[in-house]
Amino acid sequence: MSFQFNFSIEEKAENELETLGDTALQLESAQASLNPGGSTKKSKEISSEENVHKESLCAHEATPKTADPVANCSPDKSQVQVLPKKRAGFIVAKEHNIPEDFSKVLENKVMEAVQGLYYVNISVVEMTLSNDSHEEDIVSKSISSHSDLITGIYEGGLKIWECTFDLMDYLSEAEMQFINKTVLDLGCGAGLLGILALKRKAKKVHFQDYNHTVIDEITLPNVVANCTDGGGDGGISEPPSKKHKKANFIPALMSKCRFFSGEWAEFSQLMLNGNKPFSKYDLILTSETIYNPDYYSALHDTISELLDKNGRVYLASKAHYFGVGGGVHIFEKFIEERNVFRTRTVKVIDEGLTRYIIEMAFKIS
Repeated sequence: MSFQFNFSIEEKAENELETLGDTALQLESAQASLNPGGSTKKSKEISSEENVHKESLCAHEATPKTADPVANCSPDKSQVQVLPKKRAGFIVAKEHNIPEDFSKVLENKVMEAVQGLYYVNISVVEMTLSNDSHEEDIVSKSISSHSDLITGIYEGGLKIWECTFDLMDYLSEAEMQFINKTVLDLGCGAGLLGILALKRKAKKVHFQDYNHTVIDEITLPNVVANCTDGGGDGGISEPPSKKHKKANFIPALMSKCRFFSGEWAEFSQLMLNGNKPFSKYDLILTSETIYNPDYYSALHDTISELLDKNGRVYLASKAHYFGVGGGVHIFEKFIEERNVFRTRTVKVIDEGLTRYIIEMAFKIS
């Protein structure tokens, strides 16, 4: 049964670059208010051992892409400081229940749009989270440590990383078919890759992120905002530029989705040994998840356990992640040594630091 809900959309300025600047200033201001005693958190912060100057949040590594203003401002995971904290345990995987009242999911959320997809304004979410009490408390920990990646605690899910837009562009350019496909958005963060698959008539779409706060406050609201009449016909058209928009919600789209948080190994076991029927994935989409070589084994095993024998993985990544040690070439070497998957480069983006789109498939397929 369809029902009405209201959510606000940031009105586009005539000049997209001015909008980008305003967004950056707004984010910086919001973060400064959370950390008045020190500098604002920067997503392009590099470890001092690299002897590289810190860059501002929206410093462009690549030639600006006017079609994707948000992509130009997305944080750069290749130059981010990672704090290697030791953890006493691990985050157990769990499935998140979908609320019966979808309209409440979008309460107090400010929506923006890029490439025809709605997503929550992350700076507003961060401000809200910092003022409330949350179990994971990932915002204050990220701010206090001046890092967007804290090993075993927070893995960057509150940011939309640059390569996400690269993979979205590739999926559109390649006219990737999602009809009747079962899709996993692995390390989903904002969930834009899975939402793209959902709007293009995927049979099922599952979203997984390390932190449950990310699923509840970012991923789930984004999916709800895109499950409207205009988002279910497979079209990816730019939404109207209005301050307020009323749209009919389509529960049938939401029924195709499931949401999970926790470590990859735990998530894999939950899917394989859970009480609900599980069909392996035809497509696994993942972006900027190979920044840390310490995670390669878990990522490889999760993919090998959950991917259909004829399935495909599309992975977007920087060539190298400074201060962390990961990157495309070291990951491909790891995959070659395991001798389970074959890989091929399907797209190279030579703008700033080189970025890649990699396809993976079982060698026997």
